[in-house]
Amino acid sequence: MSSQTLSGFRFSRFKWSEHSTGLGFILLFVLAIFVSWAGQDWYGWPSFLTWGNLSNIVKQASYTGVIGLGMTLIIISGGIDLSVGSMMAFTGGITIFLLNLFPSDSVGGTIIAVLFCLVFGCICGFVNGFMVTKGRIAPFIATLGTMAIFRSLIQYFSGAANIMSESEVYPLFGPAEFFFIPLPVLVFGVLTVVLHLLLNNTRFGRYVCAVGANEQVARYSAININLIKLVPYIITGFTVAVSALLWSSRINCIHSSGDGNGYELEAIAAVVIGGTAMSGGKGSVVGTLLGAIMLGMINNMLVLGGVSSFLQQAARGVVIIAAVLLQYKNTK
Repeated sequence: MSSQTLSGFRFSRFKWSEHSTGLGFILLFVLAIFVSWAGQDWYGWPSFLTWGNLSNIVKQASYTGVIGLGMTLIIISGGIDLSVGSMMAFTGGITIFLLNLFPSDSVGGTIIAVLFCLVFGCICGFVNGFMVTKGRIAPFIATLGTMAIFRSLIQYFSGAANIMSESEVYPLFGPAEFFFIPLPVLVFGVLTVVLHLLLNNTRFGRYVCAVGANEQVARYSAININLIKLVPYIITGFTVAVSALLWSSRINCIHSSGDGNGYELEAIAAVVIGGTAMSGGKGSVVGTLLGAIMLGMINNMLVLGGVSSFLQQAARGVVIIAAVLLQYKNTK
């Protein structure tokens, strides 16, 4: 490693590639501030910097960002999960079916339904992981299949209609705030800390990186490959269930055909923008958090700027491609 010495102190050369996500986040925010200051007559740009708008950006990013945290572990381990959007609608819909079996004012029934959703999400994630590990099915194919299965099942059970909650308790915690922090943002932050510690401060996290970097070498190192590849899918099922609870309690229903559509792309985009290599082996949970917020900022800036919704999708695609190109350049 090249370095410079000054007055007895040794300074390592700053590695831009290791901090590209954080720098990109700062530059994007500075750009938003500049446009807000300089473009006072531009389609409502000044409202970007209001507390309500910034809070809304992070809150909206939390629903897909929570899923992206679990997706980070899957991609680091060398896999991918395309079913998370359909799984979100499936777990949320089944949970509301169970919730409606209890009296509308039942707190205990609501708690049971919430716990069921978290367990059920883990089971759905286990199904994906089992097919990948024991079934030896490529992750892309396995989760592409369950994406169709989960969506079809919830549409069949609901008659392709909205699944409305009859509970008076359930919709209370979706919009809840703690010390002016929206519950989705708080949950997003807590899960980021937990999974960051899991990835960077445990043997399991080191094994996940090792398996993603070189599965054959990891097998020779006596690592239980199947277990290490299975657990990230279960964790992602859990994070999907958390997102389903946060979203369905906010609107007090699940749209069986619409909810979760595109969430898999949003989650993967947040992971990629956050600096996690699609080839596996390395990544950052904190980077995924920043990536999700960056996507939210971009979408919000385009909306406030009056940009066509079709071009918004194009802008998002450009950002994703640019992030992958930067990864490729840094690995050469």
